[in-house]
Amino acid sequence: MNILVINSGSSSLKFQIIETDQNNIDSSTDKIKVKGLIDRIGTQALAKITVPNGVEIKESIAIRDHSAALDYIFRKITSGTLNIDGIFSLSDINAVGHRVVHGGEKFSKSVLVDKSVLKEIEDCIDLAPLHNPANLKGIQATLALFGEKMPHAVVFDTAFHSTIPETNYLYALPYQYYRRYRIRKYGFHGLSHRYVSYRYRKLVNLERNQLNLITIHLGNGCSICAIKEGKSYNTSMGFTPLAGLIMGTRAGDIDASIPEFLAHKEGITLSDIDILLNKASGLLGISGLTNDMRELLDEEREHHDRRATLAIDMFTMRIKHYIGAYLAEMGGADAILFTGGIGENSAEIRKRICEGLQFLGIELNENLNKEKCFGAEGNISSDTSKIKTWVIPTNEELMIARDTFRCVTGLPAF
Repeated sequence: MNILVINSGSSSLKFQIIETDQNNIDSSTDKIKVKGLIDRIGTQALAKITVPNGVEIKESIAIRDHSAALDYIFRKITSGTLNIDGIFSLSDINAVGHRVVHGGEKFSKSVLVDKSVLKEIEDCIDLAPLHNPANLKGIQATLALFGEKMPHAVVFDTAFHSTIPETNYLYALPYQYYRRYRIRKYGFHGLSHRYVSYRYRKLVNLERNQLNLITIHLGNGCSICAIKEGKSYNTSMGFTPLAGLIMGTRAGDIDASIPEFLAHKEGITLSDIDILLNKASGLLGISGLTNDMRELLDEEREHHDRRATLAIDMFTMRIKHYIGAYLAEMGGADAILFTGGIGENSAEIRKRICEGLQFLGIELNENLNKEKCFGAEGNISSDTSKIKTWVIPTNEELMIARDTFRCVTGLPAF
């Protein structure tokens, strides 16, 4: 089955075509036939399409909207010039899977698209005003291109966290605001946390209910998840993706009175503060240099920049804090899994996070830690470490393809 995977942003459209026909989440059994990104939609867009055979298209082209982006993509991939195995026309696509950031409390699993599902996604726009409208654009564009006979599935970033218990998802606000506005922790990066936990389960041959894990997704956005008996039990992101860990440009957890204090002192609006907390804080805000962890490590090593070191230390300390909290909440864990751009590729950050945690039974093998970078997968623990530490590269697109396959075929979710 050839599945078109769509991840639609406000001015971008990321896609893959994945061939899948086995009920087994293992990237070695799936085939990526083509992938690409159209960025800066609405202006002079930047298009990049790549095929595993090494052929690549890069060009700047005027693309007015998401429908035009899809038209462009399929003109290119069906032209024959890319030599894509088995993709000659629209009819060679069997289903479409869409990433949708927020499903609210309505969706605890992936579902096929119909009018009622589209209405529910629209109803969640208040909860994700930046993301859900963009996700809907992608759905509407593909519906227009393929027609309603083509099966479409939506895969929600929040769905994995629907198992978090009430004691962990509620905020200590007057309960009426939860009833009235559904203000609660929703959590994000669900596709990533779900993928790495399932991949670990397959690698060590465990049943889902035997999984007690801490999964750590570190990229420009960062989150940590406590997985108890195979289900999300707690996570660091909250009502929005702003909460929790220090991120590239997001502040993470702060005192709730700071926004009002800043508004009074700086004479700025709540909207200004929202932008400040989301776009100008985190690693960038502390260092005053960059939101890129690689650049901060370079600045620290080459120039001994104090604020670069401060940003890195604050970043790793916040993660230690959550590891300790989640181990206490769950009564321990069997493994810690690192993923995401930083988690997969920075042996230095993994080392700093795990330093000093030997008393909890967490200890790395220095050589294994250095080896597991740039797509490598495996255990990086010392032989004596009671809690094992792994690096598992994430694959959110594969999760979307697998869920779409299950929705279309009627196979049960895993």
